[in-house]
Amino acid sequence: MRHLLRHLDIVSQLVIVTTFVLFVVALFIKGFGHGLLLEAGVFLVSVKLIIMAHKNTLLAKDLDDRLDRLQTTLTRMEGVFEAQRPSDPG
Repeated sequence: MRHLLRHLDIVSQLVIVTTFVLFVVALFIKGFGHGLLLEAGVFLVSVKLIIMAHKNTLLAKDLDDRLDRLQTTLTRMEGVFEAQRPSDPG
């Protein structure tokens, strides 16, 4: 869990910690009954949504980097093609 929290932004960390604290409080108030499963489900869904958002952020960053490299390559290729084009005696 510590490894995951290190890679999440502060807001996501606060949501996970707050949800966990509320889960523990609900555990002591409601006991180990049916409510426990509901509270555990809410906690797990919150964590899963945050993890998915983090993965999407990483994917978007990777795609942005790849598009930047592609743009750089295309710009360089355009320069090569412009240099190879015969000049117009005009």
